[in-house]
Amino acid sequence: MLALPPWNYSVLMLLALAVSAVLFRATGRKLSLTPAQYGAIMLGAFSGSFIAARLPYLFEDVSALCSWQGWVGNGKTILFGLVGGYLGVELAKWCADVKVSTGDRFAVPVAIGIAIGRLACFNGGCCFGTPTSLPWGVTFADGIPRHPTQVYESLFHVVAAALMTYCLWQGWFKDRLIRLYFISYAGYRFLTEFIRPEPRIAFGLTWYQFIAAGLIVLFIVVDQVQTSRTTPAATES
Repeated sequence: MLALPPWNYSVLMLLALAVSAVLFRATGRKLSLTPAQYGAIMLGAFSGSFIAARLPYLFEDVSALCSWQGWVGNGKTILFGLVGGYLGVELAKWCADVKVSTGDRFAVPVAIGIAIGRLACFNGGCCFGTPTSLPWGVTFADGIPRHPTQVYESLFHVVAAALMTYCLWQGWFKDRLIRLYFISYAGYRFLTEFIRPEPRIAFGLTWYQFIAAGLIVLFIVVDQVQTSRTTPAATES
């Protein structure tokens, strides 16, 4: 049976943010953005994802909205965080007058950041899976061997980052990678919810599964709309 590592939750979360920022700065050099535009985009990404990731938990306890601990404490949902980050970047680009597409350059940094963040969840003993008799089951606070779903998800994002890096190198799915990544992650979350001990609210599905299904539909529509707008321009050029 695996033992929990000694790393600190907050340190890993800060590391995830730092690595994501450095990777975006490195991969975004070809975007010809000014330092102010880079700063605006990073602020939009961080603020949007941070606020959106916490909102579902804060609405359960409205008083926490006025508490610093309510905002920085445990309890975040990556699904909402991704959407918030996406919207935050789009708003920042509009405010900073950024006309170029930045999604492809965000895809790999976001995936690596979440991969590290899920290790923080593993260390913190949250977001674990259902009981299992498999040899890699991990015992958390309740003393029951469980699926280390945090590690499963971390591996998913590492593989996704590797695949997206290859796509960038090959020039595949240009200006679509971030949306396709969101769609694939929502699909992954829908499936892994079956081995997570979340309450089933309807049709044997969890709240997260309904959210994931909605995000799949949303980003498929967004991807089709965005692709239809850019394809004619590419054809004319």
